[in-house]
Amino acid sequence: MLAGQLALTIAAVFTGAAVYINVAEQPARLQVDNRSLLAEWKPAYKRGYVMQASLAFVGGLFGLLAYLTALDWRWLLGAIVLLANWPYTLFVIAPTNNRLMKTAPDAATDETRRMLERWGALHAGRSALGLAATLIFLWAQR
Repeated sequence: MLAGQLALTIAAVFTGAAVYINVAEQPARLQVDNRSLLAEWKPAYKRGYVMQASLAFVGGLFGLLAYLTALDWRWLLGAIVLLANWPYTLFVIAPTNNRLMKTAPDAATDETRRMLERWGALHAGRSALGLAATLIFLWAQR
């Protein structure tokens, strides 16, 4: 089923991007001074948000389509888990994002660094949701 294969592929791409942020991008940016850290995070976050939000939405839609086609609850579960990235981001991560976005890079302090370290831990939740959705979609493929 094409919709299911697309849902799985998009969930896997979402997961890869989210994990990349946690294991490569975030640790690398934490190696620089506070000002540079925030200055790099802001545009990277804006671009990453658009990419990951789109992937979660489209992958979730394909998961829903696969559910409607096959009437297999696993597709619905995978779609819900992948789409859960939206409320997770809006309600759990957004307060930290908003504070960081309001901070000018020249005003970055050690508190800014701690918020960005916390942001990395919060972002790991997105990686976990993506991985869970990918595994559920893989299970539904069987």
